[in-house]
Amino acid sequence: MTVTLDFGSPSTKRTLSDLSLAVAKSKKIVVVTGAGISCSSGIPDFRSSDGLYALVKERYPDVVLKGRDLFDASLFRDPTSTAVFYTFIGQLKQSIDAAVPGPTHRFIQLLDAKKKLLRSYTQNIDGFEARAGLLGSASGEAKASGKGKAKIRTKEVKSVQLHGDIHRVRCTSCSAEYPCTEEHVRVFVEGMAPDCPECAQRAEARAARSARAIKVGTLRPAIVLYDEPHPLGDDIGSIQTADLSRKPDMLIIMGTSLKVHGLKKLVKEFARSVHAAAPPSPAKAKSFAGKVVFVNRTPPSSEWAGIIDYHVCGDTDPWVERVIEDWKKMRPADWEIQQTLVATADGDVSMNGNLKVVAANKTKGKNAAKDNKKKPRQDEDGENVPPPPPPVLDAVMSTPEKAPPPTSPGKRRPTNSHYSVESSPSKRRTLSPIKKGLEDSARGLLFSKPDEEMDFDLNDLSMHSPPKPKAVRRSRSRVGRPVGVAAAA
Repeated sequence: MTVTLDFGSPSTKRTLSDLSLAVAKSKKIVVVTGAGISCSSGIPDFRSSDGLYALVKERYPDVVLKGRDLFDASLFRDPTSTAVFYTFIGQLKQSIDAAVPGPTHRFIQLLDAKKKLLRSYTQNIDGFEARAGLLGSASGEAKASGKGKAKIRTKEVKSVQLHGDIHRVRCTSCSAEYPCTEEHVRVFVEGMAPDCPECAQRAEARAARSARAIKVGTLRPAIVLYDEPHPLGDDIGSIQTADLSRKPDMLIIMGTSLKVHGLKKLVKEFARSVHAAAPPSPAKAKSFAGKVVFVNRTPPSSEWAGIIDYHVCGDTDPWVERVIEDWKKMRPADWEIQQTLVATADGDVSMNGNLKVVAANKTKGKNAAKDNKKKPRQDEDGENVPPPPPPVLDAVMSTPEKAPPPTSPGKRRPTNSHYSVESSPSKRRTLSPIKKGLEDSARGLLFSKPDEEMDFDLNDLSMHSPPKPKAVRRSRSRVGRPVGVAAAA
């Protein structure tokens, strides 16, 4: 069941604050946007009473075209509808060039700066997301270079443009793409299409060598019409599959009526993945994890019951400003900027609030790593010479060199053996400093007999123990007295 929240109602204030906290806590947010987020920038949407369809009808009252027919691929079959389409696109391009991105575009870029945006999918062709700082899939900077199968750099693209980009033109014959210039716009406003320069150059080269002439294609806006295959369809499908596998934890849909079949399928798949990431316990339902939020003036149809959890009724700009305000109040630590000390050229130290390392510091670090590498010294003839010995202090030179510590018991010096008196802890305690310092002559007075009794035989130094005296065997008489005693008596 979808819960509708009136943005201006006091009863929904707590729920709106909880949604803001959910945005602040989420880490993998998918954003899907439509033409409604660009209304504040001066670009009317497609379906409202003052939208682009109504403006085209005022300009061409005699041409019967439905709103959908204006962006249908079948319009190129009739010259009149083709001229109406080119005129309308030329005027739309002029309006977009004079406008600037709105708060909602900057909010999406803020999510990316806070490392919370997984990807942005937009139906808009104005390219405001790219101007706000997100790399768009249809921009020239996203084109992949090399022999890879992907046409764009899928890992670096943050804004997927589902309907192309009005700021580029594409040849109807050779599919060559160019940036849309003022000259192209001037021709479009007149209801015509400029020739493709690549096809014209190839046709001139063939005519110069008397070869068969080829058709010269015309340039059209590089946008995707209804019932028209997307030139980057395979790459966009790969991006969507990768995002689904990363398990997004929140889906925000803003400024779209959800009428296009392809977009409806994309939203349902992401909503299913987001709901799978919701906590299974009902006690944790207040965390608002794994929720789908729909922000639009008109409510969703009954088709989206059970898919969209919350419908915020209103414009997108006031809601994103409310989210940022609540985010700063509830989680101020997310908005703190780490201050770093940066040394200036004159030696002073200044405060720098940027979180990223400046390019100068990066270059300095690389050069410092190169300078630390030792280079061989060379003489005048270019021959390598050994490096000079390291400087040694006089005090170190005068001190006798100490032997390095033994690496193993088997390699210790004999004097440091644990069998000697000096190294044995038990024997070291028995030696007095006074005794250790006596001479050999004086030491003999303490450990030997007087001089007249110092004559001894070398045999006395034998390691054998002296023989023990044999015990006298005594026997008892029959009356109980020892025999020896009787003899003495």
